Amino acid sequence: MQENKIIKLTVRDVRFPTSLEQHGSDAMHTDPDYSVAYVVLETDSDAALKGYGLTFTVGRGTEIVVCAVKALSTLVVGKTLKEIVSDFRGFYRLLSSDGQMRWVGPEKGVIQLATAAILNAVWDLWARVEGKDPAKLISCIDFRYITDALTEQEALDILVKAKKGQKSREEQMLKEGYPAYTTSCAWLGYTDQQLTQLCSEALAQGWTKFKVKVGADLQDDIRRCSLIRKLIGPNNTLMIDANQRWDVNEAITWVTKLAEFHPLWIEEPTCPDDVLGHASISKALAPLGIGVATGEQCHNRVMFKQFLQAAALQFVQIDSCRVGSVNENLAIILMAAKFNVPVCPHAGGVGLCELVQHLILFDYISVSASLNNRMCEYVDHLHEHFESPTIIRNAHYIPPKDPGYSCEMLEESVQKHQYPDGEVWRAIEQQGKQ
Repeated sequence: MQENKIIKLTVRDVRFPTSLEQHGSDAMHTDPDYSVAYVVLETDSDAALKGYGLTFTVGRGTEIVVCAVKALSTLVVGKTLKEIVSDFRGFYRLLSSDGQMRWVGPEKGVIQLATAAILNAVWDLWARVEGKDPAKLISCIDFRYITDALTEQEALDILVKAKKGQKSREEQMLKEGYPAYTTSCAWLGYTDQQLTQLCSEALAQGWTKFKVKVGADLQDDIRRCSLIRKLIGPNNTLMIDANQRWDVNEAITWVTKLAEFHPLWIEEPTCPDDVLGHASISKALAPLGIGVATGEQCHNRVMFKQFLQAAALQFVQIDSCRVGSVNENLAIILMAAKFNVPVCPHAGGVGLCELVQHLILFDYISVSASLNNRMCEYVDHLHEHFESPTIIRNAHYIPPKDPGYSCEMLEESVQKHQYPDGEVWRAIEQQGKQ
């Protein structure tokens, strides 16, 4: 089946009007419309084999990612799956280091989001046809620029060591699932009444780990954190997320004033590119027992390398669509294992939960073998638009059973939400004219 040739790549701009109800709102992104650049790879297979991929955005600008995917498509169409996976490292480098297009990156920004969408589709295609052994996984990683932190042999050693107990961990995940935390209760635009209702409902459903958006107004943050802490009690876990709102010293001062609510971490306290700033914040907050979490807007494996080397984070937040798909996330997961820093993925959005569950299950079963201080974000929005939606049971991710990377969306949903001509967006435009 690997011989089948990719004969067509299509990409569509799919947006959901989440801003209408303030879903996803935070201190920096006040009106997000959760969106994806949705990629489908078609092959000449008799079985009509397809691969589905996406990258996440928040509305305006998705059309730019779509253009970037189209620009990269010439590097994909005409290749067979066998050609790609037999030298996956080389194919990753082909997409990320094209001699002309890398000038608008390299390996960052819109071009990297487009690379992620295409590679996610390739992984979905590959995952539908075969399994992968450790040596094969290592061959997918581009170690360029990170060998001072993790060599190819060190990565292989980590995977081989983790084979002990792998079967029992796999059985554990199938039975119990992977621990999750919820962000759905405390978006910044929600009223206190909404916070109270959603928190109470989540507690009744068995949730014990909650994240609160902060950063716009200190007194408002104190009031909201106090409300959430009283609702969830002293023994449940609270995290806070500023979405890059503050300068370094401001972050330290602000979080110190929220320390009475005992947050496990402050997420994205400052500019996501500021490695040394995060290191300063980490050092200042350590005596308060508050860690720093970041990663959802880290451009690539090199930035994660620097964060780890500088002890600038205590929680690694990989994202399935920000960096170069599974290939680059494998490198990040393995570096985190070497530095003994827990991986707690960013999720939510459109499809991020569906995709990242595969990565965090892999981390536990095949790399870290640990659940200590580890959890995966969950946001209860838009799962109904996927062929294989995320399953949550007792606040745990239940491993998906369908083959692939869980990227495939319902065609009806894609058509209805395609921007700007889908039924949903035409209706919104009509309402605006009335």
